[in-house]
Amino acid sequence: MVNPQKSEETNSIIGYNSQFEGKFAIKGTIRIDGKFEGEALIVDKVFIGPKGKVKTNIKASSIVVEGILIGNIQATNRVLLLPGSRILGDIQTPELIIQNGTILKGRCTISHTSEKDAKELILDLYNQDGE
Repeated sequence: MVNPQKSEETNSIIGYNSQFEGKFAIKGTIRIDGKFEGEALIVDKVFIGPKGKVKTNIKASSIVVEGILIGNIQATNRVLLLPGSRILGDIQTPELIIQNGTILKGRCTISHTSEKDAKELILDLYNQDGE
């Protein structure tokens, strides 16, 4: 299997035994091997390493989780949950990959469109007349 952490250039790192609290917004990729707690994490791409612990809501294009995440995820591209990941929160993304060994407690919404709530979109499609 390709290691997703090695395929991307990371421009910010919260290292093992490091801790960051607050609101973090960056353009680029962040890898979290330590602990992050805050109001929000807004980045292009996020990698939460196997020892990483995150307690916040995340907005990003792509998110890879191998550690612990408590918070909601909004990803515009993809979410990958690797073995050993532990997630407590809701996920909204067009693509969700969950590997064996993941623990997830939350609701998942898989939708490519953000214009309309997924529930409304599905009900509208169901109620349309025609073939």
